[in-house]
Amino acid sequence: MNAAPQREGMLVVVSGPSGSGKTTLCRAAADVEPVYYTTSCTTRAQRPGEAHGRDYFFLSEEEFSERVEVGDFLEHAHVHGRRYGSLKSQVLPMLAEGRDVIMDLDIQGAAQLRSCTDPTIRRALVDVFIMVDGIDELRSRLSGRRSESEDELALRLRNAMSEMEHWQSYTYTLVSQTREADLSAFRSLLCAERLRSTRLRLPDQVVP
Repeated sequence: MNAAPQREGMLVVVSGPSGSGKTTLCRAAADVEPVYYTTSCTTRAQRPGEAHGRDYFFLSEEEFSERVEVGDFLEHAHVHGRRYGSLKSQVLPMLAEGRDVIMDLDIQGAAQLRSCTDPTIRRALVDVFIMVDGIDELRSRLSGRRSESEDELALRLRNAMSEMEHWQSYTYTLVSQTREADLSAFRSLLCAERLRSTRLRLPDQVVP
C-alpha cells in the first residue's frame, strides 16, 4: 500500500423520545468531537432563548411547504403537531468533504434515511436510539424542562411510549443515565465506527 486510506464522513442519526436528552447529547458531542451538528427546520413557535439558525430554522407552514416542493429536504415529518425537516445543504456537502455529521431526528426521519437509496447516505449512516429508563423517568425529565403546557406534556408522553417501541430498528441503543455517562458512551461509539474498514478507501479508489 503506497498511500494511507482515507475515511469517508459518517452521518450519525440520534433518535429518542422527548426528554431523552438526544439534543443535549448531540450538542455536547459537537463541543468535544470533530463533528458537524446540523440545524433542523421547524414550523413550531420559537421558544424564549432560542435563536433562528442556531437552535432551528423557524419557518412558516408556507415556507416549509415551498422547500418540500423544490426538494430541499433530506427528510421531513410531522411530529407533535408540527413539521420538522433536515436540509440537504446541511448534510451532503459535509459528507463530501469527509466530515462527520450528527443529526437528532424523530423515528420518522430516521426511517426515511434508512430507506434512502442515495449511496452516499447508505454508506455514511449510523443510527442510535436513546432509551429512557421507564415512563416515570421520562415524565420527570419533561416536567423539569418547563417548556410545555400540561396538554403538550401529555401529548409528548403519549408519543414517547409509542416511539420507544422502535428501538430495535436502530443499530445501537444507548440507555440514558447521566449526561456525562451518555456522552462517554456516545464518544466510544463514534470512535469504533471511525475504525470500520468499510469506511476507508484508497485515494484513487472509485466509490460506487
